[in-house]
Amino acid sequence: MTFTQLEIFVMVAEMRGFTSAALRLGISQSAVSHAIKSLEQELDAQLVEREQAAVTVTELGQRLLLRAREILGLAEAMRQDAAVARGLHKGLLRIGSFGPTSSLKLLPAILQAYRTRYPGVEVQIDEGPDGAVLQWVADRRVDVGFAVLPDDRFDTVPLVEDQLVALLPRDHPLAARDAVTLAELSEQPFIMPEAGCSALIEPLFAAAGLGPQVRYRMSQMVTVLHLVDNGDGITVLAELALPRGLAQSHAQIVLRPLRPAVRRRVGLIFRNLGRAAPAVQAFAEIARTVAKANPGTA
Repeated sequence: MTFTQLEIFVMVAEMRGFTSAALRLGISQSAVSHAIKSLEQELDAQLVEREQAAVTVTELGQRLLLRAREILGLAEAMRQDAAVARGLHKGLLRIGSFGPTSSLKLLPAILQAYRTRYPGVEVQIDEGPDGAVLQWVADRRVDVGFAVLPDDRFDTVPLVEDQLVALLPRDHPLAARDAVTLAELSEQPFIMPEAGCSALIEPLFAAAGLGPQVRYRMSQMVTVLHLVDNGDGITVLAELALPRGLAQSHAQIVLRPLRPAVRRRVGLIFRNLGRAAPAVQAFAEIARTVAKANPGTA
């Protein structure tokens, strides 16, 4: 069993195909196929099921996939430790990010500071819904993820705090209020933003014994804003999830805080920060420093 075989196995699982894995790795498809076949022969187990449309990982393969990522992660940490001892800063950092909050509001400044200090570290970023980022960290697909805190399953580094706000058409009766309650919002046609926010909003209403009158469920922020702009309903979003220049691009939308206020904390999550590679630990420290220096990110 070799590190190369494990790397190919992980890439095939993530790309769900031999061809796409070969393209990502810069090797031939036959080399990928040979590596998987050799690994299966050595383990005397089927790791993937080969289908016409895609490759799926077997139940046993899913369990071994976690081991493979752990082995590769430890090997990367060893390489980075050795590089640090030689006065070098090299390695790979894999980041999981979700939507505008982290990808547009937090990551740019953090990455700029990180790349300035560690230009030799290769950074890979995968973006997906909040729940997907949590799973990527749990599965070791990424080294660090941005997430809504708290989350007791992971080591965490809090970065910023914002609040949930109601988005209303400018001519809506509730727009005249300084703040709005969940009870008032529950009586209105509601647009549920599915890109992570629903995991915060629906439990919020449920805890108050209320249920929003959901007219639309939309995964794209631009669609949600367009519908509110057109007067088709109202919604609730986190401040950091809102695009910059909202007042100019959507002049018919007004924001109102909730009463009582509902705060949201966003930060980094790790499987085990204490045992993480130097490049990962450095990212955590730089992210903490940048967030502290820029408290008004929103």
